[in-house]
Amino acid sequence: MSAIRPVLRAVSVLALLGASALTHAAEITVSAAASLTNAFKDMGQAYEKQYPDARVRFNFAASGPLLQQIAKGAPVDVFASADQETMDRAQQQGLLQAGTRQDFARNTLVLVVPRDSRVPLRQLGDLRRADVKRIALGNPDSVPVGRYSKQAMEAAGQWTALQPKVINTQSVRQSLDYVARGEVDAGFVYATDAAIMPDKVRVQFTVPTTKPVSYPVATINSSTQQVEAKRFVRYVQSPAGQAVLQRYGFSKP
Repeated sequence: MSAIRPVLRAVSVLALLGASALTHAAEITVSAAASLTNAFKDMGQAYEKQYPDARVRFNFAASGPLLQQIAKGAPVDVFASADQETMDRAQQQGLLQAGTRQDFARNTLVLVVPRDSRVPLRQLGDLRRADVKRIALGNPDSVPVGRYSKQAMEAAGQWTALQPKVINTQSVRQSLDYVARGEVDAGFVYATDAAIMPDKVRVQFTVPTTKPVSYPVATINSSTQQVEAKRFVRYVQSPAGQAVLQRYGFSKP
């Protein structure tokens, strides 16, 4: 019995040390654009594997609503937006940690249709066809993909004619879902989103944008985990992080 007690004490000490390590693991919350969902989930797993002392929690949605949450005091450490405009607003509101804003990826805007669609669409003007009745578009007031799409249609002189057909969505993933389920005849999404549903949607053409689809990331001023937040931002820009993004179709900034 006397030989067993030291072993039990050693096991107890190790258990306590393990529990302590978990308790003190640095946990950060990353609010990221919906189009980053798959890539960032993979990146988070790779990051935690490389840094066992870290934990990453993600909050995915359209960039506009994410900014509103941060402005209202949501406990966020890192913000990754799908456009520069939303990040500009965050900076103007004093929400970003100075010097941490960086561009880390680019994307491409595309028009998709249900996989079994037979409607020939080769340019934005074709959306005026009578057999195209519903077009999924992220709300331009809060969803970056919607702003890119509206600007592209305005530049092509098509916005006024097509606006009655527009079905506003809350994120690029909702637009993708509407197209995949055949609830709309076409939708504007990013190339990376279309790539995750090749069996349900088909890309008809690439939509020329008036400005690059560029993704910035920054740490938040109110973060209580600044060191960990900055380390995650560096990881996003590192060769390992960039490799994950490129695997999902994002290009370098």
